[in-house]
Amino acid sequence: MTYDLHRLRLLRELKHRGTLAAVAAALSYSPSTVSQQLSRLEAETGVRLLEPAGRRVRLTAQAEILVAHTEAVLERLERAEADIAASATGLTGTLRVAAFQTAALVLLPAALTRLRAAHPHLRVHLTQSEPEQALPALLARDFDLVVTEEFPGRPHPRTDGADHEPLGDDPLRLALPAGTDAPSAPAAALRALAGRPWAMEPEGSAARQWAVALCREAGFEPDVRFESPDLLLHLRLAEQGHAAAFLPDLVHAGRTPSVPLRTLPGGPVRALSTAVRRGHGGHPAIRACRAALREAADAALAAPGR
Repeated sequence: MTYDLHRLRLLRELKHRGTLAAVAAALSYSPSTVSQQLSRLEAETGVRLLEPAGRRVRLTAQAEILVAHTEAVLERLERAEADIAASATGLTGTLRVAAFQTAALVLLPAALTRLRAAHPHLRVHLTQSEPEQALPALLARDFDLVVTEEFPGRPHPRTDGADHEPLGDDPLRLALPAGTDAPSAPAAALRALAGRPWAMEPEGSAARQWAVALCREAGFEPDVRFESPDLLLHLRLAEQGHAAAFLPDLVHAGRTPSVPLRTLPGGPVRALSTAVRRGHGGHPAIRACRAALREAADAALAAPGR
């Protein structure tokens, strides 16, 4: 008995995407087609693969076993793809990259310039996406490489399906609202802004959890009046005197900061890295993109004015 790889892929997609409708939308099928293919896979295996869970379905224990083996097969296929690409002359095709806002603004343009010069026939498709959404999408094969960030004490869960490679550490600093003064001592500077409005990233994000915990350690609950994943908005609010914020150095992109900055207690940094699916890291396009991003990060994180 041999199992149909296409149907196994559909089962794997259901594991990662959660619903038949999401699988159908991602693969441009109808939900009924996905359902029929999974029913045929059940007939091939002779075991039940799906069971009702409210209005949805969930994988049975036997389906989880199949998905685990499917992941191993797909990893080997990706290694084969990488080996074949490495044997070819010149890089071609499309590389799908996801990056959070400041990486997309600062690191990716410089990396793209390097890639264009070295590999003019490689097409890079860039999507701005926060790590919370981009990393699951990487495992679902929506992206080939993700630029991600981790805040102190808030690491992303590591999975067996992804390999991470560090890019560098981006210092986090306290941005004072324009017209505001604060002591130079880190703890005192933070406490001095206890009564001011704050701009922070959305509730539930790793950045927000870190920021609120830091304020609580300083002895106050921040008055978050401005909530957005857009750090350029945070910077603009601080420039206009409307809010205090925590800003990474990359926001200033090597330029002289436009707001007064103070060092934070403990000198925290956000760790920047790239993530790819296991088995895909040897692909020459991945290697070239990672190298270009490392060069861009080295230059940006050492830029004057930081």
